[in-house]
Amino acid sequence: MAFDAYDDYEQGERVQQWLRQNGLSIVIGIVIGLVAIFGWQQWRNHQASREMEASNLYQQLQTALASGNTGEADKLVERLEKDYAKSTYAVLGASDQAQRLVEAKQLDKALVSLQWARSHVGDNALKPLIELRTAKVQMAADKAKDALATLDAVNAKGYEALRQELRGDALVKLDRADDARKAYQAALAAMAEDAPQRAALQLKLDDLAVAGKQGA
Repeated sequence: MAFDAYDDYEQGERVQQWLRQNGLSIVIGIVIGLVAIFGWQQWRNHQASREMEASNLYQQLQTALASGNTGEADKLVERLEKDYAKSTYAVLGASDQAQRLVEAKQLDKALVSLQWARSHVGDNALKPLIELRTAKVQMAADKAKDALATLDAVNAKGYEALRQELRGDALVKLDRADDARKAYQAALAAMAEDAPQRAALQLKLDDLAVAGKQGA
């Protein structure tokens, strides 16, 4: 029993000695850990708050666009891009603004808005949609080469049929009929058999065939 008591005493002394040597480090580690946890929570709360603010601005933008208040819409988009550039709502706002500008036949301004959206969208699911929309506007602005370059950079799954069809459209504008035909055929191959777009795409292929015969 005496030896047991001595062992307990010796172990207690060793524990106290270890605490004296390492106690300050332990306390500092705990404090740092608490600060890190608190800081992370504060950061997440801040991010959530900013995302809510961006969401509210985007809702105001939708209201302004629906009522035809273009001046207010422009101000809201500018604020989203300036103060909430990292938010998805800013990308959506720029894209919506581009659509309005396309409808107003202001294609160059629309491309500026889409370029902002492309440079801030990151790698989320909106990226291929922004790129495809950009290509459409580029073709409408008679910039088929730019559209082709934009489409060649799109590599997201699920959009291959549309990407190839748009490539075909751009190649037709560039008088590259053979390449356009290959693109349309690739679009058909990537498209579901019951897809409603197949009929319109087949018409584009048929038109190429007719044009080829007439040029022969």
